[in-house]
Amino acid sequence: MKDNLLKVGITGGIGSGKSLICKIFSKLGIPIYDADSRAKWLNNNDPLIREKIIENFGEESYHKGELNRDYISKIVFNDTAKLELLNSIIHPAVGRDFKNWCEQQNSPYIIKEAALMFESGSYKALDKVITVSASRELRIERVLKRDPFRDKAQIESIINKQLSEEERLKRSDYVIKNDEHELVIPQVLKLHKELLDLTNH
Repeated sequence: MKDNLLKVGITGGIGSGKSLICKIFSKLGIPIYDADSRAKWLNNNDPLIREKIIENFGEESYHKGELNRDYISKIVFNDTAKLELLNSIIHPAVGRDFKNWCEQQNSPYIIKEAALMFESGSYKALDKVITVSASRELRIERVLKRDPFRDKAQIESIINKQLSEEERLKRSDYVIKNDEHELVIPQVLKLHKELLDLTNH
């Protein structure tokens, strides 16, 4: 991996607005690696992942060549050991994919967007981490609008399984408040300048 490439993570709980912040960085010319989208792609296209998932979760894990997400979700939703097993198959593959992607970038710094950055341990391969922060109530409200198929109880359950906001903030180098009280663009521009300064650009 390029030694001089500054690797920055963006994380935040569900509904915090990570994707919005990444779009702003992208407009500034910063390459974004979307770990969740890449994981979905790898689940369907990486032969090693496919082999290990079928071996551990059965032939029903794939349907018409794609990961059967409903089937897998039902297995891992309330079984921590099974979820850890699934993550132990997927997270290292995403880590390898990210490393290869970094090799191809020519920007002073890059951004990796991931919801479970601290939970998966992927923050260890990064130089800095930004948390996008918003209140629990606001995040629930946003997800209800964005995902009409989810109800409040499901969203609460997802939030409770993620790292607490306090813990996430404590572990991060920077915080962007996406709480509808502070404008996000000035926060991103300020941070962009700080990150460029770190890379001597």
